[in-house]
Amino acid sequence: MKIKIFNQELIKELVGKEKKFPKYTTQLMNLANQNAQGTRPKVVGQLSELIKECPYNSYEEWAAWYLSRNPEAIDKATKKILLMINLLKEAINQIDENLIREWVTDLVLVKTFIGLKFQKAILKKIAEKKGTSYRLATPEEEAKGIDGFVNNTPISIKPTTYKFKDALPEKIAAKIVYYQKIKGGIEIDLGDF
Repeated sequence: MKIKIFNQELIKELVGKEKKFPKYTTQLMNLANQNAQGTRPKVVGQLSELIKECPYNSYEEWAAWYLSRNPEAIDKATKKILLMINLLKEAINQIDENLIREWVTDLVLVKTFIGLKFQKAILKKIAEKKGTSYRLATPEEEAKGIDGFVNNTPISIKPTTYKFKDALPEKIAAKIVYYQKIKGGIEIDLGDF
């Protein structure tokens, strides 16, 4: 038997009342916070550790305890995020139909083409380094998570962020080559290949 407890219920049970924000504002504040890094541990503390240290169990006691230890944290985070919101407002004012069209064209045509075709460039570069041949995978091989072959070795090409995903559902019978985008191109990590 499985039961669900929804966020609204958790908030009501643990905090008392859910804060309602105007439509779209939390999305914008989240974006600003990601860019400004306003709630990083260096600004607000390592919250996962602080919550463990807190000797109290109620929300009110936790909030008071946290604020007594970090009296300026909320203000520092707020100022960092507000600065970024103001920068985003300036950026939004530069967006018009032509800029959106250019962005969509770049995303749909350029980035899709490069994103789907750079696997060939990676395979070719590995083959050059190994002094051997390469080929792209067939659709049947792609369905198994294989992107291509260097000599006869099956290769799967993944972003470095793939290493850190918690539950990787797929089992790939291939050597994994990791890449990350860097300024001016991509960096390939051949690992044990």
